[in-house]
Amino acid sequence: MPVDGGAAAVVAIECVAGSSKADEWSGGGEALLQTGDVVEEIRIGNSPAVRSPFKGGRAGVQKLLHAAFKRGDTSIHVRARRGHGNDAAADLQACIVPHPAAGRRQYVLRSLQDPNYAVGFVDRSERDCIAIQGSRSSRVICALSKAQLQDGYVSYPWEKKMRESLSIPRSSCVLSLLVLPKASDPSATRYNSPEDTLTRANAWLNSCQTSGVPIVFMNIQTEALLTKISGETASSTVNMGSLTDLSNLANVSLYGFEDYHGVDIGVVRAVRLWYTPAAGEMAVEIKLQEGDTRLGFAISRTEEGFIYISSVTDDDGTEVAAARSGLRELYKEAARASKLLVISRVGNEKVLPWMVSTSGAIRCFDTVSLSQKLSLHRHALRPILLYVFMWETSPSDLGRGVERYETSAPPPSFAPPPPADELPRNLYFADGSQPALGRDTAGDASFRFHDFSLPNNWV
Repeated sequence: MPVDGGAAAVVAIECVAGSSKADEWSGGGEALLQTGDVVEEIRIGNSPAVRSPFKGGRAGVQKLLHAAFKRGDTSIHVRARRGHGNDAAADLQACIVPHPAAGRRQYVLRSLQDPNYAVGFVDRSERDCIAIQGSRSSRVICALSKAQLQDGYVSYPWEKKMRESLSIPRSSCVLSLLVLPKASDPSATRYNSPEDTLTRANAWLNSCQTSGVPIVFMNIQTEALLTKISGETASSTVNMGSLTDLSNLANVSLYGFEDYHGVDIGVVRAVRLWYTPAAGEMAVEIKLQEGDTRLGFAISRTEEGFIYISSVTDDDGTEVAAARSGLRELYKEAARASKLLVISRVGNEKVLPWMVSTSGAIRCFDTVSLSQKLSLHRHALRPILLYVFMWETSPSDLGRGVERYETSAPPPSFAPPPPADELPRNLYFADGSQPALGRDTAGDASFRFHDFSLPNNWV
């Protein structure tokens, strides 16, 4: 069958997928079939060999492959020549596999030695084959022009990694606070600019660090939240008529659009602040005994919403649970470093602030409800597992740090809030009810609180 201006047609090799081995283009790789090699002989299974010229060219070879694959005979041996005459020969032991990308009933040969290496058949003139075979560099360039990077999915042992690679199993030390834009009018139809939201997030972080919360900045980003809008809000925000209006979105915290069903959708541009403990988190297990009448420490909450150990009983001896667990020494070390001993988790539950509402209130955990839970632990004699933020000092240095603290005066720049003499009597929940806290059966309060009031704290 003449092609290319009368030149004799042959069935040639076309490399479909390259080998993963480095010897494909090395000296030892000459035995591998390459694009442009002329097929001389095909032997399928135990059938007699079929030699060139092949009836019907490539189409005839594909019919042979289809018939063999259909009867389950997929083992094939191919011999090809490279260059003029029989200057060089190459052999391939392979299996016949379908090639759906080339069409129905199309097949390629996949090497038995390297499953990543696959070749197909094409009709070419012998002149073209000689040109392709002309030099090693030309074959490399040809292969390079057709090479494609492959991607796929590989399994990963997530459960094992989350259990073994994290300081707190199945819990991330990457934390965040979502700051919603502040409403600029009582009807909450207009909001302050994204710059104002970024500024408030920055002020919150700086205030936390100034007050002694041992956290460091990681990242900050805007976050789009979808909401349904109507009325004045819709009329003032759904006003994008052309691409030129996109420039106006840079300085707004709420913009809207109308979906295909005519519903007005609002996009609130909030800010998410990412932070992490300065030196990770440390677990403190408080084991309780039958004679414990108190835990020996008090908790408070900062204006920014972090709960921390505000005082620890400084009695001599180890009869108090806080002293037995090492919490007292840890608290003293935090005071020596001018840091707050912030509680990040109780058991597996986070007790950190996580959102700022459009009114400016910080959503965080209540010290009263937390004290109730800890008091129930004491009465039930169930151990308490607290996680606290660490600062620059590593846990291995705490022993030496405690000794230094006990032999030197505390830094004058840090003074923990003094404990209250008794539980406050004027605490109320959002529904107006008083918390059911009072003195315990032993006649002493297990916890004492300094609760900073925040407007609209419980939302």
